[in-house]
Amino acid sequence: MQVLGVNHINIVAGDLEATCDFYEQLLGMTAQKNPFAMEGFDGRWISDAQGNPIVHVQAYNQKRHGELKRGLNGALDHVSLTCEGFADTKARCEELGIAYRVNDREFANLRQVFVIDPNDINLELNFPGD
Repeated sequence: MQVLGVNHINIVAGDLEATCDFYEQLLGMTAQKNPFAMEGFDGRWISDAQGNPIVHVQAYNQKRHGELKRGLNGALDHVSLTCEGFADTKARCEELGIAYRVNDREFANLRQVFVIDPNDINLELNFPGD
């Protein structure tokens, strides 16, 4: 067996619409209903600019998910996305009132913006060569 790449990440969202809005408004991604979802399942696929589904968001369901977990995400520390448009992303964060932290790496040609989504998921936005 070989791992070929990341297929998607999955988030159980306490607020499905706020989560979709965050990824669409800040990162320019597109949220769409999953046409293959089983009956009674509420969720979205959030796709990148090329239409690749990257983030799978499920609406929280107490029966299915148990207690809604917030804050620390178990062993998950962050999700990293390769991006472009460093300055535009910072400006968009400011426009939307989203707190962010910048890390300009000294040893590589890489700039980073760190944000937290509505479900307390840490996102590392990487801007190589930007």
